[in-house]
Amino acid sequence: MPFDFDQIIHREHTNSVKFDGRKHYFGTDDLSPLWVADMDFAVPDCITRALQERIKHPIFGYTLYPDSLYQAVIDWFARRHQWQIEQEWIVFAPGVVPSLFAAVHAFTREGEGVIVQPPVYFPFFSAVTSNNRLLIENPLREINGRYEMDFEHLETCAQQGAKLLLLCSPHNPVGRVWSSGELERLLDISRRYQLTILSDDIHCDLTYSGVTHTMLGRLAGTSDKIVTTIAPNKTFNIPGLGLSALIIPSAAERKAMKQAFEYLHSANHNPLSIVAFEAAYSGGEQWLDELMVYLEATRDYVAEFIEHEIPSIKLIKPEATYLLWLDCRGLGLSDHELKDFFIRKCKLGMNPGIVFGKEASGFMRMNIGCARSVITSALNSIKQNINNL
Repeated sequence: MPFDFDQIIHREHTNSVKFDGRKHYFGTDDLSPLWVADMDFAVPDCITRALQERIKHPIFGYTLYPDSLYQAVIDWFARRHQWQIEQEWIVFAPGVVPSLFAAVHAFTREGEGVIVQPPVYFPFFSAVTSNNRLLIENPLREINGRYEMDFEHLETCAQQGAKLLLLCSPHNPVGRVWSSGELERLLDISRRYQLTILSDDIHCDLTYSGVTHTMLGRLAGTSDKIVTTIAPNKTFNIPGLGLSALIIPSAAERKAMKQAFEYLHSANHNPLSIVAFEAAYSGGEQWLDELMVYLEATRDYVAEFIEHEIPSIKLIKPEATYLLWLDCRGLGLSDHELKDFFIRKCKLGMNPGIVFGKEASGFMRMNIGCARSVITSALNSIKQNINNL
């Protein structure tokens, strides 16, 4: 049956960070939340059914990872990403953010350098700085409304003695899907300077038509030190269930990551997370295909609306993710004024760009993972209030 992505599902009073956290984050409940990266769509029926079946058993004790869970991962990435993964490469983890922190512990010592590429998802910074490592920034370059890696500067960063690079692929918040050529160039630098790369590919399934996401790990050789984070959490809207996985072909890097998780005492064997994870990859493909059609139509609608009705804002049109990167520098507002404008005037809660790095001053991140009617109302509010500036 077709999926109804236009349905409005009320999430208030479910302890939702996105909805029930508005007062804490924005200072008011009186706004439409288009911020934290989860969607307002019902999950695929295959996930709901699997959870209901598991709940029929009244005991939720310590749980193993079944072989069928590993096989669901292997089959999904072979089918969707042409990557042949071996079961021994898979290490389950309590989430992508804990994996960032674990990788910093596993591959660096205090004072050693870790490269990040801002503007980028903010835990990339805290995973480095809160662990007393040296943060080395390799900012992306914005060229004609599209972001690119600065490879010349990256090489300079690597020469500073960096041990680890945290890659966001596809990139959050700018929406880039890195080409195989860009990734090959990145691998070449990592080889020459013995860099370990943690590639956060959690948005890998959320790519738009005409774009192909390449898993860095698929391009890597047997001697490359690549750790890839994957999860169905963003793809199928189950981030609250937490479980993710790492794909680590190298035995040495795999051992180091396992030891880091043991050190952090962060093992995760939640029986419901395991059930949802397997069900998503085993039965959610049709739902995902229809979701991407819907999201792409919304993305294109926003692009056209902004171009014709709000020309003082520029959309960095994403190649992946349900997150839009809005260049609001044309409004001439400071970051504080910009946040206040969207909250107080437009009644919209979005992520200020500045939290993704100083390079993102004047930007806002907008989540379109909701019914299109919500986005239409948001755009009309922005248009009306910009006209009254």
